[in-house]
Amino acid sequence: MSRCRNGGGSGQATACCGVLNDGSKLTASVLVIACGAIARELVQVQKLNRWQHIEFQCLPAELHNTPDRIPAAVQAVIDTARGQYDRIFVGYADCGTGGLLDAALEGQGIERLPGAHCYDFYSGQEAFAELAAQEPGTFYLTDFLVHAFDRLVREGLGLNRHPELMAQYFGNYRRVVYLAQRESERLQTMARAQAEYLGLDYEYVYTGLEPLNRAMAVKIA
Repeated sequence: MSRCRNGGGSGQATACCGVLNDGSKLTASVLVIACGAIARELVQVQKLNRWQHIEFQCLPAELHNTPDRIPAAVQAVIDTARGQYDRIFVGYADCGTGGLLDAALEGQGIERLPGAHCYDFYSGQEAFAELAAQEPGTFYLTDFLVHAFDRLVREGLGLNRHPELMAQYFGNYRRVVYLAQRESERLQTMARAQAEYLGLDYEYVYTGLEPLNRAMAVKIA
């Protein structure tokens, strides 16, 4: 199957892994409406488990900079896909919506991934709770965020144009924790440089895919 493609910055869902938007019936029984930031890892988990009954439709990762828009974007895909699948599942945590995503899903019989952030299911909820308790002022990176740091952080937050905003955004942070889904010296080097750019301490935690695999298996296997 093809990999999910990020929908860019338009806020529009993008067709991926064979999903169609023209109302035609697909063979997969489960549609996962996924955040583009975790698309690569979700497809890897699908391949690992040989889940042929699952299709993905991805929303732009840029929505994380405006999380209040996530519920409506997810609902738009639900409305389009309703009746085309036996079941719909949402590949998001709360992701900064402050409960609005759960409120949108309530009463529709649609579940989502557990946790407040994707970091919960990347590291496992208990492990993430320990990290957060150790240092509440932690800025987390994932493989995707390391790759997309310039686009989502430097440019997305306007730090490239207004570096004086750095203290406003990151003044209460003390460290960067890179939650790595794959072992890569190149990504570690990039993450260290990003922590230095933010003026924060750096810590590396390898998570692999097993916590995400468990979270998905419980919900849709």
